[in-house]
Amino acid sequence: MSEQPIHIDTINGDFCLNKYVYNADSRAADEIEVEVVSTQPNETKKAEDVVGRNEERFHFVHPEIDDDEAWRIHDAVKRLVARQGIQEICQYLLQLRKENKVLLPLSPSSAYSELVRMGMPNGEGFSESTFRNYYKNK
Repeated sequence: MSEQPIHIDTINGDFCLNKYVYNADSRAADEIEVEVVSTQPNETKKAEDVVGRNEERFHFVHPEIDDDEAWRIHDAVKRLVARQGIQEICQYLLQLRKENKVLLPLSPSSAYSELVRMGMPNGEGFSESTFRNYYKNK
């Protein structure tokens, strides 16, 4: 039994997948592996490459990390800051630094600003002063 690749067409920045039209902000194709057959010979892409990412990647990804791994790190940090507390966030960032996956800034303020941009709350329990107490870059 052979699987047929799913064909995706783009229309003015939107994409059509199995007769449904999604705008570029839609996350419908994010989690699935889709092979896109291009009109160009020898060119195939994942659905997320076709749709593109409408967000800026995590700023502190190590420069030696390739793009696919960098986006995986970005997604992991985004999930982390949305679901965990400051202590766990700081521990995970330190672990990523030890694995040479991120370069953490010396300034806790820079790290805090980036994590808030990535989705970390900045309300009660997530203040910058609390973050400074747990942030370590070494």
